[in-house]
Amino acid sequence: MSKVRVRFAPSPTGGLHLGGVRTVLYNYLFAKKQGGDFVVRIEDTDQTRFVEGAEQYIFNCLTWCGMEPDESPVTGGPYAPYRQSERKELYRQYAEQLIRDGFAYYAFDTPEELEKMRNDFKTAENPSPQYDGKVRMQMKNSLTLPADDVKKLLDQNTRHVVRIKMTANETISFTDIIHHEVSFDSSLVDDKVLLKADGMPTYHLAVVVDDYLMKITHAFRGEEWLSSAPVHVLLWKYLFGLEHMPQWAHLPLIMGPSGKLSKRDGATYGFPVFAMNWIDPKSNELTEGFKEKGFLPEAFINLLAVLGWNDGSEQEMYSMDELIAHFSLDRVHAAGAKFDYEKAKWFNHEWIKKLPVTNYQQRVKEIFESKNVTVTDDKYFAKVLVLVKERCTLLTDFYDQAIFFFVQPANYDEASVKPKWDNEKQDFFTALITGYNAISDWNLISIETEFKNLATEKNIKLGELQMILRVMLVGSKMGPGVFVIEETIGKTETVNRIEKALTIFSLF
Repeated sequence: MSKVRVRFAPSPTGGLHLGGVRTVLYNYLFAKKQGGDFVVRIEDTDQTRFVEGAEQYIFNCLTWCGMEPDESPVTGGPYAPYRQSERKELYRQYAEQLIRDGFAYYAFDTPEELEKMRNDFKTAENPSPQYDGKVRMQMKNSLTLPADDVKKLLDQNTRHVVRIKMTANETISFTDIIHHEVSFDSSLVDDKVLLKADGMPTYHLAVVVDDYLMKITHAFRGEEWLSSAPVHVLLWKYLFGLEHMPQWAHLPLIMGPSGKLSKRDGATYGFPVFAMNWIDPKSNELTEGFKEKGFLPEAFINLLAVLGWNDGSEQEMYSMDELIAHFSLDRVHAAGAKFDYEKAKWFNHEWIKKLPVTNYQQRVKEIFESKNVTVTDDKYFAKVLVLVKERCTLLTDFYDQAIFFFVQPANYDEASVKPKWDNEKQDFFTALITGYNAISDWNLISIETEFKNLATEKNIKLGELQMILRVMLVGSKMGPGVFVIEETIGKTETVNRIEKALTIFSLF
């Protein structure tokens, strides 16, 4: 058996949709489990849709997700070049071979003639006519023109395309790993363009040629490409023989709350659909990504893996190594999988709790510094993150959950304190400052002991006092244990915060 080789072949036209990342993931898991190669090939043959920066963005996303390719335009490899635009010259020879063998033809129709065809052949039963077996003999191509005219047009460099000549009334079948036996009626498929007027191949020709030359053994792609499968099957048959065709798996769609989850749905649904932030270079429009939203790559990969796949167990949390060990395509569901953002956040919360804070400390530090809070003591920062990690669903939550460890509260939840405040409380906290200042060994036990002994001496309920103390330290009723907060921020800062709050609360 030949070595497993899979490929991810994105077009550099914009942000990387989570469905695209899942396609990468399934390719990557399959290759790694089989000891194979994961190839990234850039399909940039449609120069009209090329977007500056999109290719680099794709590789940045793969790096963040932890799925580095074995071969790519960046890493190189034995089948370079890995950008189709750099392979332009080799595609024409295969198009010419198809023409010589009678499986394709030159088409010289102008855009105006194509538009006329769509109008002339429009009927109630066929409102959108295509360039197919029913109309090709009425058009301007090498099947209808004399050979001398065809030669003259080619010699004059007349603009033309190369189209596949689809067979009539043929059942085209193949075995899909997920959908099993799939069949198409060839008469219902139009004569797809294989080589465009600019000499660039279309996806249909390029994908077949490149998969063959790069010795791809398995091709996994979204099921939206199923409709193109009959063209690709015929191209494999005509050019290289079906015995060389990769095994295909057409992956189910990812569904949103109301249908297929598209690249434009993020703004509609209020959650990200791209792996990372994408800024459209033309419109300067920002589309938020999972990374910037505060997701860990471990959680993002985990949630995508189980979106349409499970290993037959009740397990939900998987590391990349576990996914590689457990993954199999026969457990991928054929039906579309519905994306649940609340479940996605649950995965992230679980991974935040599961991982050591050192795994994401730098990312959280960047979030703090983006809000003009400078972190100077990494050891202290890590200690704080440990204290609040259980309360954080997204990495961005760490700021709200931990900012009071670095900055005194600017405002206080006065509505909670006011009904409880009286002269007794004023006296208690005044005495507490004296007691705290007298502590020589500032630790959790000494702090709590001082506080509780004073409460007993003053005969005041602990609960009310602790709530007020928390507001003094934090500004609100959130955060970990109040004595843990005091121990962490230290004696001087604790006393300063109580004194500051006391001056405000004494005015009630």
